[in-house]
Amino acid sequence: MAKIAIPLANDFEDSEFTVPCERLRAAGHEIVVVGTEAGATVRGKRGKASARIERSSRQLDPREFDALVIPGGYSPDHLRLDNDLVSFVRRLVQSGKLVAAVCHAPQLLIEADVVRGRTMTSWPSVRKDLENAGARWVDREVVEDGNMITSRKPEDLAAFSDAVLRRLEAPAAAASR
Repeated sequence: MAKIAIPLANDFEDSEFTVPCERLRAAGHEIVVVGTEAGATVRGKRGKASARIERSSRQLDPREFDALVIPGGYSPDHLRLDNDLVSFVRRLVQSGKLVAAVCHAPQLLIEADVVRGRTMTSWPSVRKDLENAGARWVDREVVEDGNMITSRKPEDLAAFSDAVLRRLEAPAAAASR
């Protein structure tokens, strides 16, 4: 099964972490919560979820992971100030591995300078930032462009999680043929 990094900082959108995380774990994938400080506890902006940072951004190597799933909320805006995490995100995207981002999460992809030429979606307030960074923005529940999956909001999480799971299962299905 896949080893998936989920970057978090305080004020993440609770459901955008918990729903994909639960779905991925239920499918047998390994989740590693990453952030600025290993051992720190971060809390969701709605107070319904918290998580312990398992690995510090300084310890991350994209070769160790199969995918990256980025929740939204204010967390991506906090994380975009962490140069080590931004570098990790950039290198993981450039490696061709799966990267999924929901709501405000594309802010971290913008900071990593990996959205130019991509078709993406996001929360509406991130639209202009994506366009200014060279992406083509569309208003759809889920958008897949190469190794990236993006989605707009908590109401889209079922479709977002389905797309991530489908893409993670595709390599395994191909390998078993």
